[in-house]
Amino acid sequence: MEISQGLEFLRDHHHAALVTRRRDGGVQVSPVVAGLLEGGWVGISTRSGLAKAQNLRRDPAISLCVVSNDWFGPWVQLDGHAEVVPLPEAMDGLIALYRVISGEHPDWDDYRAAMRQEERVLVRFQPERVSGRP
Repeated sequence: MEISQGLEFLRDHHHAALVTRRRDGGVQVSPVVAGLLEGGWVGISTRSGLAKAQNLRRDPAISLCVVSNDWFGPWVQLDGHAEVVPLPEAMDGLIALYRVISGEHPDWDDYRAAMRQEERVLVRFQPERVSGRP
């Protein structure tokens, strides 16, 4: 499967399981919402102190299994190496991610304040490998 096919699937499907590596080498899996950002970047919003962000700072290897609303339907796995972008640099990316997943926010100032209060970061990566059944 081509990377472009995996990214096209992500354009319309946002529910995913994120896999990162724990310090001891074991896996940590988290349900997330992901979106396709400009330039072929995959984006995920999370809080700075959560295990997934801490794991990725230590070991940037990332796998994301994106599923359709039909659990046994199409799916795509995207693998790569992530970067964790903190605020304030992350703000434009967090806004772009919200837009591709949910559209326009009713109050962007409120959204920005919530991102700061929650200490949000943007996890982003460009897939290096893709597999699945889109």
